[in-house]
This record gives sequence, structure tokens and C-alpha cells, in this order.
Amino acid sequence: MTLFLTGSPTRYGEPGFTEDNGFLAAVKAALAKVTGPERLPRVLLVSAAPDDKGFTSSVKKGMTTCIHKSGIKTAEIVMLERSNAARTPELVKKADWIILCGGHVPTQNRFLHEIGLKELLQGFQGVMMGCSAGSMNCAENVYSHPELPGEAVDPQYRRWLKGLGLTEINLIPHYEQVRYAKVDGLRLFEDIAFPDSFGHRFYTFRDGGYIRVRDGRSELRGEGWEISQGGMRHLCNENQSYTFMNLIFISPHFPQTYWHFCAGAKANGVNVLAIADADYWSLPQELRSSISDYYKVNNLENYEEMYRAVAWLAHKWGRIDWIESNNEYWLEQDARLRTDFNVNSGLKTDRIAAIRNKSEMKKYYALGGIPTARQIKGSEGEAKVKAFVKKTGYPIIAKPDSGMGASGTTKIHNADELDAWFAAHPQNFGYYVIEEFITGLLVSYDAIYNAEGEPIFENNTVFPTPIMEIVHNDLDTCYWTNKTVPAKLAAIGRRTVRAFGIKSRFVHLEFFQLDRDREGLGKKGDYVGLEVNMRPPGGYTPDMMNFAHSTDVYQIWADMVAFNERRKGEGEQYYCAYASRRDGHSYKHSHEEIWARYGSAMCMCERVPDALSDDLGNMAYMARFQDRKEIEPFFRFVTE
Repeated sequence: MTLFLTGSPTRYGEPGFTEDNGFLAAVKAALAKVTGPERLPRVLLVSAAPDDKGFTSSVKKGMTTCIHKSGIKTAEIVMLERSNAARTPELVKKADWIILCGGHVPTQNRFLHEIGLKELLQGFQGVMMGCSAGSMNCAENVYSHPELPGEAVDPQYRRWLKGLGLTEINLIPHYEQVRYAKVDGLRLFEDIAFPDSFGHRFYTFRDGGYIRVRDGRSELRGEGWEISQGGMRHLCNENQSYTFMNLIFISPHFPQTYWHFCAGAKANGVNVLAIADADYWSLPQELRSSISDYYKVNNLENYEEMYRAVAWLAHKWGRIDWIESNNEYWLEQDARLRTDFNVNSGLKTDRIAAIRNKSEMKKYYALGGIPTARQIKGSEGEAKVKAFVKKTGYPIIAKPDSGMGASGTTKIHNADELDAWFAAHPQNFGYYVIEEFITGLLVSYDAIYNAEGEPIFENNTVFPTPIMEIVHNDLDTCYWTNKTVPAKLAAIGRRTVRAFGIKSRFVHLEFFQLDRDREGLGKKGDYVGLEVNMRPPGGYTPDMMNFAHSTDVYQIWADMVAFNERRKGEGEQYYCAYASRRDGHSYKHSHEEIWARYGSAMCMCERVPDALSDDLGNMAYMARFQDRKEIEPFFRFVTE
């Protein structure tokens, strides 16, 4: 179901639905999704005054004219009121588009319960639209503010009613008309709504604005305000968006570029609620201005502290819609928090092993028909591991079953080294997996997927020297982001995503591109699955994607979170290359010489945080080029 909440779908003097804020286009698109190109929609109007034949007839005539003058052709338009109330189940079942008309909220509310509309809407897949009172009655708990004379001073008047349960949003429609209105001598806002807003949130916007609810997301388009805790704050202007969503972002200060995720979400109207272990005023100014609230814990690894932090933010801000860190280190904790707080926008604890444990990954690779290196768990014991190696031959790779990056990974070349490895891990060898060693080019498929499991952004990065070798041999880090994603890599990347059931995530999937034919794995040039990572690529790679594709992947992710779609486009395409230097190494060319030669191509140059220096070096240089041939000379010049 797509739900539109309006005060009035028209602006004063307009004969049809307004085109402002994209309203008419959004309604037409929603209807087309229901009926397809061939069929005309069947429209059901629901009266707010079912016993007033004159009023109901006038509303039907006006709405019919408005729909047709908006360029929307219909198969039929039926008004549901007292005389045909007995046909409600039949009429609802036939309808593609149900419009709850405006009028007196309590009167319409009684009628909705009499006809059992809430129950009849279970499973409804069409378009719902509320107008004024109709929009207010869509809420689970309807705020029915006094409207008619006598209601504000009547102690029996009920300001809270049970509604249709289609949204949790409470509206006060028609901002222009009601902002300074009075009921029984009381100001509707200052004397009635403001006092009622303690513990509640009401939203008001100008006619021509609207709220669209779809895919579990609610978005306000047009100038609007929030009324809460006895006051009012401005949310957005005409042709801007505000998203009704609470996002908890964990550890947004590390890596240091992650404040961009928060900034993108806040730009979309998301309430960004941050949890970290740093003092608030020690956070970068860019991050402080990108969050709506902050909770400091003493230790991010203390689950009790984290639980209390989320609980406090939920108490203050209401239901939490997203919990995310975009950091592999916190994946298990993120999943546990989602599970405990029933947040359904990401992985929960029942799915975490599949994307954290390399042994579990194999099962999902197999489901998707993705070739992978042969593997055995260290827990099988030394004898079985040696039998396994007789089949694969040396070298082999031993790495933690649950781990990130190259930490703890060892390349074993012969039987003596294998014996030495077991001797060095007498108590914990069971926490490792042993894999056959595959030679080839290490590449990644990086993507952002929406809630339907469709890619809205894709990228390919190439690592000529694997991170494991860089870390173990203290090498300079050199890699690049491609202009485009090779078709074969995109195909196997998408297949992997389907196999793992990935939705609503930024992912970083690693593959080997074989440098020779390998029996059971593929031909030279084919891709073999290595690892899935349910988070953005590490370090500065997201920034490299931005430079390569002239876009903003932080904003694309934020658009996925808020709107389940991509709203940020791309510009000219480049190769973006990363070259690093390490402290303690002597280099032929100075920093100034690098800038003299590559300054015009340089996108970023900065000191790498110590926590990332094992993988990324101590000094990072990023440059972009039109021609692939320019990358190797850049690498040589920086690292020679």
C-alpha cells in the first residue's frame, strides 16, 4: 500500500491536484504501479458525513471533477456512505484507490469503525489517500483536536480516538487556515495543541504539501512544522523533504569520514541519534552538526551500556527505525541491538553467523552457485587438516573464522610451517579455517542495495597486492577504483547478494579473478568468491568511489535509508588511484615533488589514522585519471 496524507490535495484556486512538491506525479506513479498501463483505476471515496446526503453528494462531485481535471482517467468513482455501507467489503475489495474525504474527524471516525474498514484494509495493495479529517483518521491513535464550537470546553469531548492504524503520524491539517484559529476563545495552537503535545508529536503543513508512506518509510514534502513538548519547530521548505525516521548511528567518529553518512541522513530529514565513547565536544564540528542527539558511553563494547543508550534514545525520540554502524567490528552488536529492540531494517542475530563466519559463508556461496576455494575448519583437528592439504597442495591460508581484514591470517608454504602453526595455536586452532591458496587478481564488488534487493549503486575496486601481503611485509599500499564494473563481475556480485539475501545495505564483496584455469573453480579470468562484508569498504575507498564516479556514495546510502531509492546522480567517470607511504621508509621523490607532478589530478592527501595504518600506510595520496595507463606511473612515482 502507498498512503498519501494531505490537508487538501489542491492549492487554493487550482482545479486539480497540485503539481507542487511532486504530488500529482507521485499519485500517478503509485496508481500506475497498482493498475499497470492497460487498466483504469477504480476509485472509492469514503464520506466524513455519511448521513448528510447533500454534503456527501457535493464532495463526490468536487472530488470527481478534481481527479479528472488532474488528467487521471478512472474506471469508476463510488462514494461510500450510509446508503451503501452494507456493500463496504465488496467495494473495498474492488477498489484500486481509496480516498478518505475531509470533514468532521469524530463523525468520520465512528463511521469507519461501523463499517469495519480497519479490518477490511488488511492486505490492501492499492493507493490510500486522506484529505484533512481522512488523513487524521489514518493514525493508530488519532489526535482529534477541538474544531466545532463547544468542543474545546466540553469535558466529555474525546481528543484521542482509535484510528485505522495505517501510520503513527498525527496531523493538524491546513496550516494557513488554522495557525491562528480559535475554538471557544482558545487559540488552537498555543492553548490547545501545544499543551497536548507533551509526550506526543503533531505535524502541520501547508495545503499542497503531503506525507507519503510506502515501504515502511514516511516522507513529508512541502513546508511543514513539528509540534512537540509545548513548542513548534520548522522542518522543511517547499520542494524539500523531511523523513519520519530515527536512525541510531554507532561510532560515527571512526573512521573519521563516517560523519558523511550522518550528514547525508540528516539532510534527508532523518533524526540521526549517535552513540560513541568520546566526549561530545571532542567530536568534529562536521559530525556535531550532522546529528540530532548524542549519547556517550564509557565503553562501546559493553553491551549493557549500549542497551541503556538505545533505550534512552528510544524513550526520548520514539520508535527506532534503523541501527547501524557500517563497521564490520560492530556487526554482531548491531544485530543484537536490532533484535532486542525489534528494529527490522537490518540483520538480526539469527543471520549474523552467515556473514561473519567464513565457514558459514561457504554454505550461501554454494546456494548461489558461486565457486569458492576449498576449506576446512581447524576444529576438525590436525590429522584431518593434513589430509585436506594432501588434496589441495601448498601453500594454504589459515585465517580466523570470524574476523576482519588480514588480521591473524597466515600463509603456510610446507608441512614444517603447518606443524609450527599448530604448535603456535595449541588452544585456539579451532577458531581458524584453512583454505587452499588461489592465485589471481583480488577485486571487489561494492554496492548499495535497496529493500527489494536491487542495486542502486555498483563499483569495482582492484587490489594488485593483497592486503595480507601488504600487512605482513610492511609494503606500500597501492590500489585503484575502476571507471565501470566488468559485466561478469557485476553478474556474480548480484548472484552473491541474492544468495545471501542482502537488502538495504552497503556491501563489499571480495573475489579472486583467476590468473589461470583451475579445475573445479573456473577458467582464467573467471571470478571466485572470497569473502562477503556487510558494510562499506574500509579506509578511503568510499571517497575514491566519489572521485571516480563524480558522485556521493554517503548520500546514496542515506537516500536508500530514507527513501529506498537513489536520488544522487553521477558525473564524469574516472579511475581513482590510491598510493601510500610508510614512516621509516626512504623515498626518491619528496612530498613537494609529488604535488608538482600530480597536483592537478590529486583528489585527497592526508595523514592516515594510526588505527588504519597497518593496511593503508601512514600517508595517503589519491588521484584520478582518465586513462588506465596513468595509474602505474603514479604508483611508482609515489612509492619509489
